[in-house]
Amino acid sequence: GWMKFLHLADLHLGKSIHGVSLLENGDQPVWVQRFLEMAQDICPDAVVIAGDVYDRSAPSGDAVALLDRMVTGLAELGIPVLIVPGNHDSGQRMSFAGSLLAKQNIHIAGILTKKLTCVTLTDQDGPVTFWLMPYIFPALAAQKLEDEEIRDYNTAVRRLLAEQDIDFSVRNVLVAHQNVTANGRESIHGGSESMVGGVGQVDYTAFDGFDYVALGHIHAAYPVGRETVCYAGSPLCYHFDETRQSVKGPILVELGAKGTEPAIETKVIRPLHPMRELKGTYAELQVAELQNEARGEYIRVILTDRRPEPEIYEFFRSLFESRDSLLMELISEYRQFGTMASRPIAGVEEKAVEELFMDFYRERRGGVEPDESEQSLLCFAGEQVRHMDGNQNRETERQITELLKFAREQGNEV
Repeated sequence: GWMKFLHLADLHLGKSIHGVSLLENGDQPVWVQRFLEMAQDICPDAVVIAGDVYDRSAPSGDAVALLDRMVTGLAELGIPVLIVPGNHDSGQRMSFAGSLLAKQNIHIAGILTKKLTCVTLTDQDGPVTFWLMPYIFPALAAQKLEDEEIRDYNTAVRRLLAEQDIDFSVRNVLVAHQNVTANGRESIHGGSESMVGGVGQVDYTAFDGFDYVALGHIHAAYPVGRETVCYAGSPLCYHFDETRQSVKGPILVELGAKGTEPAIETKVIRPLHPMRELKGTYAELQVAELQNEARGEYIRVILTDRRPEPEIYEFFRSLFESRDSLLMELISEYRQFGTMASRPIAGVEEKAVEELFMDFYRERRGGVEPDESEQSLLCFAGEQVRHMDGNQNRETERQITELLKFAREQGNEV
């Protein structure tokens, strides 16, 4: 009698890692197949996808076809699908044929509007309303809510939610794609606690009142502030740092009557090519890997005592190849070899173009915030870059390059 739904995020269909397309190499298609089989077994009342469906705002035909297969498969099983765009998606593109799809119970909140798209499903305990919030940044919220005072993400999200008519006496679920933190701390599961420059932070208390908050954006799965504000994480490892996370898979949420604690559980989906990171001396790794039987993996090797010389590369490459595995990265932490570039913390998400422009601006101007006209210029540039399609936008690209050059020159004078 419980309302059950599967919460996913950050599919990044069409993604490549180290030059290997996870679409062409079968990783994402196999994952979709396994997910559809799981959905058939579980028979949830809905599937919720919290943003970054595609890896790029102009996805390839194959990426679109794969989402099509996934959504069509769920529709055939009679399972409603609720999707919000993330910072990698183009809301415009994703809202294509939206009203037609809604008739099939596929609800996509494309472009941010003052009133959020909401979908109400009912079980024996009454209604559950799902509120779909596309990825937002302050300038966008300021424009949609016609309020110039909105300067930060936290305010943007709070103001937008305040605009909605939400009846908190019944059950409500929010689907969002933002950088959500608890008291300014970004907790990445796996022991490392990190502070990421504070860009785009929304405190989890902005979502008080919701019975469950389905988050996307960060690629690790963990709750923020309270058990019911959750990142689902990405379905597959999209970076070797993510191999430190214990499990990957959709979150199964079961909502009981209002006021009861929901049951929250990660359902693991086996990847086609598990990712593994090995670290040690060349001799240790040689011995260990010659004895290792594992097949069909994606591998990163970190040497602690040698430079990554061609014959070492060749040894690992051919050994792994004979086991249908792929050596994706060979790097060295050998001290005399100089220090290796430090890698970003697992789970730190990729930013929207506008944010990168804003960061760049602040960096150049010694932390000065862009004023309104500059902000709108940067947002315009971000929008243009995001919607670039092939050659027709060479001119825009040139204008943006000019714009950035100008910004750089301004920056140097400061």
